[in-house]
Amino acid sequence: MIRKIVEINEEKCIGCGLCATACHEGAIQMVNGKAKLIMDDYCDGLGDCLPHCPVDAIKIVKREANDYDEQKVAMHMATHLKSENTKSLLGQWPCQIKLVPIKADYFDKAHLLIAADCTAYAYNNFHNEFMNKRITLIGCPKLDNVDYSEKLTQIINNNDIKSITIVRMEVPCCKGLELCVKRAIDNSLKDIPFSVRIISIKGSIKQCY
Repeated sequence: MIRKIVEINEEKCIGCGLCATACHEGAIQMVNGKAKLIMDDYCDGLGDCLPHCPVDAIKIVKREANDYDEQKVAMHMATHLKSENTKSLLGQWPCQIKLVPIKADYFDKAHLLIAADCTAYAYNNFHNEFMNKRITLIGCPKLDNVDYSEKLTQIINNNDIKSITIVRMEVPCCKGLELCVKRAIDNSLKDIPFSVRIISIKGSIKQCY
């Protein structure tokens, strides 16, 4: 049938994940760093995701699509929630920045997640949304009272790092983690793409760039 449904422009998508979080039906998921409509019959076509996209990569179109299946959506969300609550996606040990070696096999061609300690407690879908297919490093420059940039520079220089995602809290002291990562990239003289996700103290994604 011809009906309203969301359409995602993958070229414009920056992979912030805000639309996936806003979609109550689980119709949008993050795949290889991009938002994707996984099933037509999961999308109700109401567009709750649209105002959350910071780059206007989503719009409502009319096209041939399967009917919205509320029962199928309920079963999908129940299964997804169970999976979220039971599956750990930590890819290596240790994960503390202070404890990880400067060279390791798991760093080869790795996409790094460098996260502030508190983010995993504040954001309830942290494993699935941020840790999936990434090597996770965590730390708190305020509590550890250390500049991580030297250690991170060594990790970048001694391994083939493909990208870095920084996840930090909105509180001012957490900005230090982001600055350490940026300084490490600059010091390494490597051109490594990075992105930043800022988590609010209420547990939502407040900003991404």
